[in-house]
Amino acid sequence: MKYVDTWDLEVIFPGGTKSAELQKKLHTIKNEIQEYEAFIQEWNATDKNLADPLKAILKKQEIIDKGLGQAGTFVQMWQDAYMDDEHANVVMGQVLDLASEEENLSNIFTKKLVSISDGEWKNLLQDQELQHISFALNEIRDKGKRLLSEEEEKIITELNKDGITAWSRLYDTAVSIMTISYTDKEGKTTEFSVGQAMNRMYSDPDPEVRKQLFEKWEEAWTKFSPIFADTLNHLDGYRLTLQKVHKREHYLDEPLEYNRMTQETLDAMWTAVSKRKQSFLDFLKQKAKIFGMEKLSWQDVDAPVVLGDAEPPRFSYDEACDFIIENFAAFGEKLSSFAKNALENRWVEAEDRPNKRPGGYCEELPEFQESRIFMTFTGSPSDASTLAHELGHAFHSYVLRDLPTLNRNYAMNVAETASTFAETIIGNATVANAKTKEEKITLLNAKIENATAMFLNIHARFLFEKAFYEERSKGIVSETRINELMLQAQKEAYGDSLAGYHPHFWCSKLHFFIDDVPFYNFPYTFGYLFSLSIYAEFLKNPDGFENKYIALLRDTGAMKVEELAMKHLGVDVTKPAFWEAGIGLMEKDVEEFISLTNEVRK
Repeated sequence: MKYVDTWDLEVIFPGGTKSAELQKKLHTIKNEIQEYEAFIQEWNATDKNLADPLKAILKKQEIIDKGLGQAGTFVQMWQDAYMDDEHANVVMGQVLDLASEEENLSNIFTKKLVSISDGEWKNLLQDQELQHISFALNEIRDKGKRLLSEEEEKIITELNKDGITAWSRLYDTAVSIMTISYTDKEGKTTEFSVGQAMNRMYSDPDPEVRKQLFEKWEEAWTKFSPIFADTLNHLDGYRLTLQKVHKREHYLDEPLEYNRMTQETLDAMWTAVSKRKQSFLDFLKQKAKIFGMEKLSWQDVDAPVVLGDAEPPRFSYDEACDFIIENFAAFGEKLSSFAKNALENRWVEAEDRPNKRPGGYCEELPEFQESRIFMTFTGSPSDASTLAHELGHAFHSYVLRDLPTLNRNYAMNVAETASTFAETIIGNATVANAKTKEEKITLLNAKIENATAMFLNIHARFLFEKAFYEERSKGIVSETRINELMLQAQKEAYGDSLAGYHPHFWCSKLHFFIDDVPFYNFPYTFGYLFSLSIYAEFLKNPDGFENKYIALLRDTGAMKVEELAMKHLGVDVTKPAFWEAGIGLMEKDVEEFISLTNEVRK
């Protein structure tokens, strides 16, 4: 079947960032916020009837959140797809101003919740509607106990727009004007966007192409690194200040609270990874032998492996879409039908062209109860996996669509579970469909690369961010020192197994510069290993498993991950043994890869 590889943005707000309908929406949201303010001011936490006005406030809050989500997602989508649209920043500023107004009012509302006595609060949650969202309400109330005075929180919210949020957006702006030069064997020089250069650098089978691009890549990031060093210092310095005034004792408290998990669970996961990483170091060593290298360099870690007469598998966008729909069906009809609908209705921006930001994501359009996916599709198996990954995110949102908004706010770690589960289905399908040993080797390599990313690359990011926060809490960290911390983290995570590393990786990774979620790293490894455990359960008993899987997803916004894992899988995620079991599944792929490559290369 034929699929269009660009978004249909006109169905959201016709006319782009200068859309009259978008301005009308923003005006409507402004009016809703004024009504929200009136509701909050009128609500007295000492009144006898607390439930009905509380439900009215929550309903109004939901309307505003959906409106802001619809508008904000649209502007971000447009800006990412067309980075030269200067007006997008203007409209995003309007959205942020409205979001700031709502946040100020929500802080007042939260402080009123905190003022309710524990006994009265318990009675209040006996209301049937409120009982259904009690986990989220208790969470809001608990977090509210950290809030400062109403005036102080209002000042913080206003400062955020030109503080932590502004630093994050400065990074996006700087990256949008960067280009990477590449000169081919015929002497033709092309200026790639950052996203295009990254895709080519990691996926090209020619080591000289990868080497040249990596050198140019490092050169480009080095040139901009003074800006990014300032940005990272001030963004995280701002965050540390906020954490301190809100009486957080440690910089990991906030991300752990956000991900609804304990330090014990995080420690158990990294303990298992450190203990069982040797297989993946062996994989890198075997790959170096195949390439005729003593050790791989950074740009070679994700390079394709092609032996004999095998050609690297390629997908057209249409082929990838059909392949995903077909193999999702092997798991469950609901997942497959959902993906088919999303792809046919142009929920995905995948065109390979200049003037797009790098990376990929899935964002929700809450008023449509739909999602939209951003990526750049170049035809590799990893691109097909990325598309499946983002569709997994979209499916997660879809199965929660009929729940109260407060019960749909799942954390990043379980969000990465749904996406990685979908990616696993497609990764296993590509390997199973291999027609020769050589093709199977190529596909196993792509699959194991994902594991090395989760166990080595993500671990390096976590180690780096920990070290940076430790030093930033004592003062500004120089660009040179940041590079040193990055190299130390990479060498520790990769067991010093590479010939060359990426000292400016911290510059090139958007995740370090996101303003709303600190430590945008360990949830990926959590989601990856958690999804492997779910997939293992599916293989044991596939009949009717899709409904069990959906039941787990529907609980992700209403309980902590330790409770979620015990309820639906009967496992204790605070013990390393759970995480080691997931790692063991990928070790089998490494063993097969090494065995097959030794056999073929004889």
